[in-house]
Amino acid sequence: MLRVEEAARELGIGRSLAYQLIRTGRLRSIKIGSRRLVPRSAIDEAIARLLEEER
Repeated sequence: MLRVEEAARELGIGRSLAYQLIRTGRLRSIKIGSRRLVPRSAIDEAIARLLEEER
């Protein structure tokens, strides 16, 4: 599990864009207490989804 900031860094995007992707359902995340966390597997899924959208 990654914090949103860490997930954004791995994707090479900013924190606000990562939150936008989460809000739109393009980046999977879960909420535990007050923390929003991104599963590591969601990073690869988001990359694959973004590549598909480019076609």
